[in-house]
Amino acid sequence: MIGWRGAVRGAVTGPAVTYGVIAVCCAVFVISPVSGLNPVYGTDDALLAAQSGYFERWGVIPAELISGSPGALRTPFTALFVHGSWLHLLGNMLFLYVFGAMAEEHIGRLEFALFYAGCGYLALLAYAVANAESDQTLVGASGAISGVLGAFLYLFPKARVTSLFPFLFFLPLRFPAWIVLIFWFVLQWLAAQGAGSGPGVAYLAHLVGFGVGFLYAWGRFRRGTRVKAQAAATEGERQP
Repeated sequence: MIGWRGAVRGAVTGPAVTYGVIAVCCAVFVISPVSGLNPVYGTDDALLAAQSGYFERWGVIPAELISGSPGALRTPFTALFVHGSWLHLLGNMLFLYVFGAMAEEHIGRLEFALFYAGCGYLALLAYAVANAESDQTLVGASGAISGVLGAFLYLFPKARVTSLFPFLFFLPLRFPAWIVLIFWFVLQWLAAQGAGSGPGVAYLAHLVGFGVGFLYAWGRFRRGTRVKAQAAATEGERQP
């Protein structure tokens, strides 16, 4: 039997940052006007106005960020905890849950927290630089989570990942992480070629985050012990 001390010790030594980020993102979304669950924001036009103001306050607006507005400089951090829909939130949190725990336990809690925030900030900043005249709001943790995917590819290339591929009729199949994540990266790159600066998915932020995460893991751990053995199976969808 595991006593309460053992249970507490396991929680303390587990991937607290990963689970903490998931909890905060979910809590922020539920109380936000985007979820539609908070009656304080009203309905119909009032709710739409509240959602628009919410995104403008906490999301990244490239034109304002590049102009050097002091208030805008914090938005690449705050935007990491803001999501545009239930699907957006659940997709991102699934990927963070699947890949974040193992990456955090290998990198270390404090370092992983700084790594996560840094990848997210740089990914959103890069998107803003590439779309400096855009006034479209950008939100979501995808850039930071893409950084986690990049680090995971370097650290655990042989981990077995259960994935769903549309051209295989969405059958759940298990592949090494390097196949799944490189395939994901190629999809993001192809999608980025046809993406504009208007509303939609910020594929460039995904690519930058992934590249930063991979390079960080390579620079940080290339002289140490790389995880060569096949790690425990993980599960995830095709893309965040």
